Amino acid sequence: MLAIVCPGQGSQTPGFLAPWLELPGVRDHLTALSDVVGLDLIAHGTVSDEETIKDTAVAQPLIVAAGLMAGRLLLDPSALTSATVLAGHSVGEITASAIAGALPEKDALVFVRERANAMARAAAVEPTGMSAVLGGDPDDVAAALEAAGLTAANANGGGQVVAAGTHNQLEVLTAAPPAKARVIPLKVAGAFHTSHMAPAVTVLEALRPSLSPQDPLPTLLSNRDGAAVVSGEANLDSLIAQVSRPVRWDLCMENMVAMGVTGILELPPAGTLTGLARRGMKGVPTLALKSPEDLPAAREFILEHSGTAATTGEGNA
Repeated sequence: MLAIVCPGQGSQTPGFLAPWLELPGVRDHLTALSDVVGLDLIAHGTVSDEETIKDTAVAQPLIVAAGLMAGRLLLDPSALTSATVLAGHSVGEITASAIAGALPEKDALVFVRERANAMARAAAVEPTGMSAVLGGDPDDVAAALEAAGLTAANANGGGQVVAAGTHNQLEVLTAAPPAKARVIPLKVAGAFHTSHMAPAVTVLEALRPSLSPQDPLPTLLSNRDGAAVVSGEANLDSLIAQVSRPVRWDLCMENMVAMGVTGILELPPAGTLTGLARRGMKGVPTLALKSPEDLPAAREFILEHSGTAATTGEGNA
């Protein structure tokens, strides 16, 4: 069984889209997506610097667009069945939803545009951020976060928890980290998946009537609890609530193991989730689709783990 996973914010790097523009149709596809979100995604994916693409209002649409671009090149939607698993981490859950057919592509772009802008506004109310906590005893980590007043916003499995809160709270954690743990600041501009993002939930609830959710064709996992969503409306509920609710990627990985997933393919900007899988899903083969050079291997990987041929990408972007 194949799992296709889509990364979240912080996975973007300057210039990561540049090699993809050499493929037929990619520029036109990204231009169309840029028109929906009101950003020059091509410029942001090729020439914008790290600080620019760290901006929440830029990073989230850029990451979703990259995944949709790669998905169109690589995946035949008609071949995605319940035997294929799709999951996305944080904003990547929007990418996964669109590829799974649970949201039309345009709706996904409108959703991420409004989500990104609303989360950026919420983050501007006071200085907040996120830091990864690597290693340490889980009880010690939980105690350190509680002592600093932080929220465990992402439970990523493999000994990684992401703490979120105000800059002052994060400084307390950095100054007194849990025993045998490292604290690493992340390239995000807010305390996502915490109560700090509650205003963004209100914005997305207001957007709901304009969207057209559909039941997913393949199995689509929720960040809420790692379980498969049962309908398009249930998936939309998950996407909206996720903004101020912790991401349980650890439970997504546990469910993938329980379902018998034999291979994990990560769409661009790839690398983060396959890294987590190597620690949290030991022994399950992974492939990170980082550049067009990886496409032949990705197509073979899809055939090996799903028994379904991938698209050639010709005339399909």
